[in-house]
Amino acid sequence: MTSSPTLRGFATVNFYAADHAAARKWYTEFLGIEPYFERPGYVEFRVGDYQHELGIIDAKYTPKAATAGPGGSIMYWHVDNLKAVLEKLISMGAREYEPILERGAGFITASVIDPFGNVLGIMRNPHYLEILEQNK
Repeated sequence: MTSSPTLRGFATVNFYAADHAAARKWYTEFLGIEPYFERPGYVEFRVGDYQHELGIIDAKYTPKAATAGPGGSIMYWHVDNLKAVLEKLISMGAREYEPILERGAGFITASVIDPFGNVLGIMRNPHYLEILEQNK
């Protein structure tokens, strides 16, 4: 048995886009930052308080077993103002996937499908804020 947890933390989430250049531009505008790492067909952004990685990959590199359309998993990103971020995403061409839902105990979620077919989840998460405060 090891003393460190099996899953140490979120490292990278990857989204695929048939129009890689357009996806790079869209996410640069949405995030308000330039990618910190680039290779042909791949860009990576450092996002948020813990500098997690969001990779945008040319769809030609999609795993062969992947299915078309939104998948069954949603990665939620904590946001301070869920309604404002959701409105911004929709104004930029994302489509609502799941509306704002109060999940109880202070958890609120919503998700969109970006213009490239990826599901982007956003969330107001009180546990995230507790950990952020503890790590100050």
